[in-house]
Amino acid sequence: MVYRRYGGPEVLEPAHLPTPRTHVDSVLVRVRAAALNPADLALQAGTLDSAVDTCFPVVPGWDIAGVVERSGPAAPEFAPGDEVVGFIRGDVQRAHGGLAELVSADVRTLVRKPGPMDFPEASGLPLAGLTAHRAVVRALDVQPGETLLVHGAAGGVGSLAVQIARSRGARVIGTAAPRDHTYLLSLGAEPVSYGAGTAERVRELVPAGADTVLDTVGGGTLSATAAAGRTGARTASVAEVGLPGVIPVFCRLDGADLSALAELADTGRLRVRVGATYPLRRAADAQRALAAGGTSGKIVVTVPD
Repeated sequence: MVYRRYGGPEVLEPAHLPTPRTHVDSVLVRVRAAALNPADLALQAGTLDSAVDTCFPVVPGWDIAGVVERSGPAAPEFAPGDEVVGFIRGDVQRAHGGLAELVSADVRTLVRKPGPMDFPEASGLPLAGLTAHRAVVRALDVQPGETLLVHGAAGGVGSLAVQIARSRGARVIGTAAPRDHTYLLSLGAEPVSYGAGTAERVRELVPAGADTVLDTVGGGTLSATAAAGRTGARTASVAEVGLPGVIPVFCRLDGADLSALAELADTGRLRVRVGATYPLRRAADAQRALAAGGTSGKIVVTVPD
């Protein structure tokens, strides 16, 4: 699927493109699933045109899971038939993304697909997982025995942050809508409803306040719930930049982080909730569902064999 001009889901169309070329340190991957992210819609709409070069036609999609078709001579890490997951964001938007049957990927962007995950679930791991890992491990350095408060804990980044923090021995309190409380309990988090009185409800669970706070919601959430964290609480946000005392977190490809995520998933300590799947021919409908919101879990496009 490609788009030849900026716009919404209506500009996405099927196209037959040449088989992607591979460098010596790249592998050709047959895509089995590609997860959608809000960044895909922003790029397609041209929102980031001033910051990202674009060469039309563009194949969108950064998160993939698939099977190696062939590997370059300088890419001995993978062989044909290996199942992989990758974050294939490039510096230039071009005919390179995951909404395709085949994609050429730098070997450094890939790890082996965790065994417990099917292709749709695995495809939802990279962007959200890398963001969550950077927030919990690198920005906040959450330690065993500490309490982490996650705003938007049932979302893509939030739910992975919960699981990463739990794997590090932390106590996690997560804000979410009541319909997601059972899900948060299954992840090992203590759910709290968001909205008026959130800070007070958190303090009922942890009277001294949370040691660390992660905001995945934005829109003034941190200022509205400032009393939920203890004095001097370490705070990070993936949704707002420039807040005093708040560490901004962005997704960044790091091979060690991606490998750590795969290891957690391989040992059953990290799962991705898939909310809906669409076949490749209905990728535009998948984008519409993402734009509309309301889906609990990742929206994934599957590619037939």
